[in-house]
Amino acid sequence: MDAVLEAAKLLRDTTNELSPSLLRNCKQIDWIYNPLDYAWAPHQEWIRRFSGNGADTLLVGMNPGHGMGNTGVPFGCPEQVRNFLSITDLEVYQPSQIHPKRTVYGLECPKPEVSGRRIWTALAEHYGSPEEVSKHIYIVNHCPLWMFNGAGQNITPDKLTGVASKKLKAICDQHLRTVVDVMGITRVIGVGRYAQRQAAEIFDEIEVDWVPHPSPASPFANRNGGADWRAAFADVLQI
Repeated sequence: MDAVLEAAKLLRDTTNELSPSLLRNCKQIDWIYNPLDYAWAPHQEWIRRFSGNGADTLLVGMNPGHGMGNTGVPFGCPEQVRNFLSITDLEVYQPSQIHPKRTVYGLECPKPEVSGRRIWTALAEHYGSPEEVSKHIYIVNHCPLWMFNGAGQNITPDKLTGVASKKLKAICDQHLRTVVDVMGITRVIGVGRYAQRQAAEIFDEIEVDWVPHPSPASPFANRNGGADWRAAFADVLQI
């Protein structure tokens, strides 16, 4: 747990240092939020409570969306963070500059995140409690930065180009290696193809698999009211 926490601190600090270069070098983005910085308190709570309980499978997302952007928890749909994970009453600050279309409300954010809701609901239905989940599965994002263009549209790391984006990838790769090593992870599952590809480039000594992304933008994730995605998720996770 302590080693995972130290790795997160290093990831927070190095990506903060790199962010000005990313903004200068990557024409695709105009804004960067770092939830590991302004939402450090709930992120730290997530690590302290759930990273040291024996999980040998790592679910890897691409980068924060609305959920982690408000809660600091990977795929952290606010209602799931409050009601299932019981991470509450912790201060979430504001990014240094706020995009008018990307307000940060913190843990009390009223807007759910569909992707996070789908993942945590499926895990809750099978395992019953977050502590039981964490005996088997832990979740991280490859990249901790939530990035937008001038219009406030979400820009994912795969869209970035330039020297600074390569430095970002190297930082994120090293963090993922550290988490896998210190936790004794034996299986990595990318949530979506991008996360799978990043993991597959890093690891050749452990199993790397993938699960379809649960985003509401995905036709598969919405098919049959989400039943097909839930079946695929359960099959890959063997739950």
